[in-house]
Amino acid sequence: MIIKPRTRGFICTTAHPVGCARQVQEQIEYIKGKPTVQGPRNVLVIGASTGYGLASRIAAAFGAGAATVGVYRPSAATDTRTASAGWYNSAAFEQSALDAGLRSYSVCGDAFTKETKDRTTRLIKRELGQVDLVIYSVATARRTDPVSGEVYNSVLKPVRQPYTNKTVNFHTGEVSPVTIDPATDLEIESTVHVMGGEDWQLWIDSLREAGVLADHAVTLAFSYIGPELTQEIYRKGSIGQAKDHLEATARLINEQLAVQGGRAYVVVSKGLVTQSSSALPVVPLYTSLLYKVMKAQGLHEGCIEQAYRLFTECLYSLEGTSVDEEGRIRIDDWELKPSVQAEVDRLWPLITTENIYELSDLAGYRKEFFQLFGFETDGVNYEADTNPHVSIPNQF
Repeated sequence: MIIKPRTRGFICTTAHPVGCARQVQEQIEYIKGKPTVQGPRNVLVIGASTGYGLASRIAAAFGAGAATVGVYRPSAATDTRTASAGWYNSAAFEQSALDAGLRSYSVCGDAFTKETKDRTTRLIKRELGQVDLVIYSVATARRTDPVSGEVYNSVLKPVRQPYTNKTVNFHTGEVSPVTIDPATDLEIESTVHVMGGEDWQLWIDSLREAGVLADHAVTLAFSYIGPELTQEIYRKGSIGQAKDHLEATARLINEQLAVQGGRAYVVVSKGLVTQSSSALPVVPLYTSLLYKVMKAQGLHEGCIEQAYRLFTECLYSLEGTSVDEEGRIRIDDWELKPSVQAEVDRLWPLITTENIYELSDLAGYRKEFFQLFGFETDGVNYEADTNPHVSIPNQF
């Protein structure tokens, strides 16, 4: 079939297998072109099919030569729809790892279920023995509690009072005011259940009980803080409550692992284009400005650049792992440079529908959004007849 992007609001409902494979290969080539990572040997990535999870898996495998296990939701193609971008990304990664002689395994399932956790621990015990790095990178809007069966839905809203600012429709370039009503107590609680640290803790418990977590193992989860400009909708909002819970969980896991010399960290990353952030008012406009400024200052990074810096300058640095006063690893340092934020703050009140393409990198934002799904990738013939059915090697 001829696969074209189909959007519904801020969601792309199709993905292109060739475009996804090309982008995975570009990330692999970036890592292969860098000095070798003196890092982990056996790595589990929970949420391995996109974003920071995928980039971290690539950095571990092709940078450090590590064996990897990736956990992600199954989403193969059918006769009426393409597979997800995550499925195509994972297929490309697994094939590249196989070609490179790297040990690599995919566990397709709901990361929140006990069945997926048990299946993963059995695979690790059989194939690797133990893992020495566990990366938790699950991003979703809904979670079913594995014990009670209750379904929780997350929201991205301010807390206590309405929030008014301006936002952009990145499809049309229209800048407009927006007011977001505050989250209810129940919505905040549900958001914490979905995006907090509960499931991360359950994974660590499962790995420890199965005896597949190595002594001196490291585990991490990703978070975001952002600038003062987005605080009310993000860090001080409902999702910020979840991130506070995530950080509290990291401290608890760190205490548990310290007995065997292990460590747990929250890694604060920079603002990037993601499907979830694209649906969040204010954030796409801020990110468009951030991209413009960071590119102009030679500081822009994507997921793969951030992942490589995480491994080489933080987790496995010869000088040790540097953390902030809250014990977090900060790879958002370039985003929050005073020179960057001062320019974003200067441009923010000036931005309008008429000048947005001049003052921001909205064109780059929009392109990167579609690249999340394998579209607008250089070197891909999108008019070619393409088979959407792609199998994944080493799938369990």
